Amino acid sequence: MDNGSALAGEVKVAIVRCLRMPIKPEEIEDAMPLFDEGLGLDSIDALEIVLELQRSFGVEITDEEVGKRVLRNVGTIVEFIGVSRQPAG
Repeated sequence: MDNGSALAGEVKVAIVRCLRMPIKPEEIEDAMPLFDEGLGLDSIDALEIVLELQRSFGVEITDEEVGKRVLRNVGTIVEFIGVSRQPAG
């Protein structure tokens, strides 16, 4: 399992835990939309996920536009965490 896959697993666990979802983390596919036709999450769920990502992964989603881009699916969250954790320069 590479770092991306391991991180995706951690993100799925964090989402299921913070939203107290009645599913297993492995039931969430990396490319599955988190909102609308995917998991069907709403804006309150988005706020919970943003707080969880900050707590668990030390990344901050600074505004709504960034949030819309990052919170599309687990894959986009993993990509954002990877970029955010890279040292500057």
